[in-house]
Amino acid sequence: MAILNYTTKIDSTKTIGEITKCLVSHGAKKIVSDYDDDGIPTLITFLLPINDRMVAYALPANYSGVLKAMEKAKGVPRHLCTKEQAVRVSWRIVKDWIEAQMAIVEANLADMAEVFLPYAVTPSGNTLYHEVRSNPKLLGQ
Repeated sequence: MAILNYTTKIDSTKTIGEITKCLVSHGAKKIVSDYDDDGIPTLITFLLPINDRMVAYALPANYSGVLKAMEKAKGVPRHLCTKEQAVRVSWRIVKDWIEAQMAIVEANLADMAEVFLPYAVTPSGNTLYHEVRSNPKLLGQ
C-alpha cells in the first residue's frame, strides 16, 4: 500500500500554516516551528493551558522516516522518492492526524491535552512518550 499523501504538491510552509490555524482555533497558544540546518521544518511546538498552567507539546515531522517508507512502498513512483517530497508528505500526514484528533475533541471524546499527551514536553525536554519509552516503570510495569 502506498503511503498517505505521497502525491501531494502542497509546500510544507502552507501545511504548517494550516496546522497552526487548526491548533489556534482549538485553543493552542504560542506556536513555534523548528528548522534544521538546511531550512527544512522538523517540529512544531505549541502551548496548551491545563489547569491554568501552560504545557508545551512538540509534534515532529520525521521526513527521513517518511522517505524510507516511500522508498519501500510498492505504489510510490521512484521519481517521488525525494527528500523534498518526503518533507511535503510528512507535514500533510501530521496535518491529517491533527485534524482527526480535533474531530475527537469536537465530539467530546477527549480534550486537547489528552489527545496530544504523548507529545507533552517534560521538564527534561523530552516528550512524555520518550520518557515512558526509556523508563517503562513509569507505567507501573
